[in-house]
Amino acid sequence: MDDKDIVGRINELAEEEQRLEEAHVGEGLSDDELRRKQELEVALDQMWDLLRQRRAKRSAGQDPDAVQPRSPDVVENYLQ
Repeated sequence: MDDKDIVGRINELAEEEQRLEEAHVGEGLSDDELRRKQELEVALDQMWDLLRQRRAKRSAGQDPDAVQPRSPDVVENYLQ
């Protein structure tokens, strides 16, 4: 997966998240929809992390294809 593919996937996930939220303006999401929203948020965090890793490798003169996606446990527990 190259940077362009990752950005495309980020856009797809963000659009799905937005559609889900817009479909329920003024009302709550069902349990299934809340689970899906959480899945989307985690997947977005993973994709952004992967993109940042690739850019850091490239900036350091290293192979960006050497990076691997990090687990949800890792990306969801970063200190901000």
